[in-house]
Amino acid sequence: MRYAIMGAGLLAIAGLSAPSLAETPKAALTVEQRLQRVEDELAIRRIIVDYAATQDARDYAGYAALFATNGEWVNGKTVHKGREAIYKMLVNLYGTPPEGFVNNESYHLSSNAQIDIDGDRATAHSRHLLVWRGPNGDPVPALAGRYEDEFIRENGEWKILRRVDYPVMPTPEEWMKVIRARQAAQ
Repeated sequence: MRYAIMGAGLLAIAGLSAPSLAETPKAALTVEQRLQRVEDELAIRRIIVDYAATQDARDYAGYAALFATNGEWVNGKTVHKGREAIYKMLVNLYGTPPEGFVNNESYHLSSNAQIDIDGDRATAHSRHLLVWRGPNGDPVPALAGRYEDEFIRENGEWKILRRVDYPVMPTPEEWMKVIRARQAAQ
């Protein structure tokens, strides 16, 4: 009792409030439920990392397989729905990679993932950064943005149901100029 009073006093000094003794806590999760939540969150985090890794490796099949059967990739008014359409999007964007392709020119970083799980569905908010090789070989940040994701457990595995890509720097209009110039130079 003495420690509870001291703890509440410290919280009050810090400007925080302790839960009222009259409040009834939510039903405690079982160890199995807690473990499932951790496994689900780790699986979703892995998809976020694999998304960047498969894109950088030009592993279009691996990238498309991260999406649900009817998954969507969205950027502005552009929507690619279904794995085949997402696969084709990458071919149109990057071209067909040569056999044994190793990407030494760019990489994507994903960070700040905030994941909320609700049964067989989840949402995630994250940031992304694309880094390119600069004119002197120095890494140069090229594109920064954020992702708003919906995930679904499909056939027992987590998949991206909908990924909305919001470029921040440069703006979507500025970025499309960069993409068109790069495509013209190929």
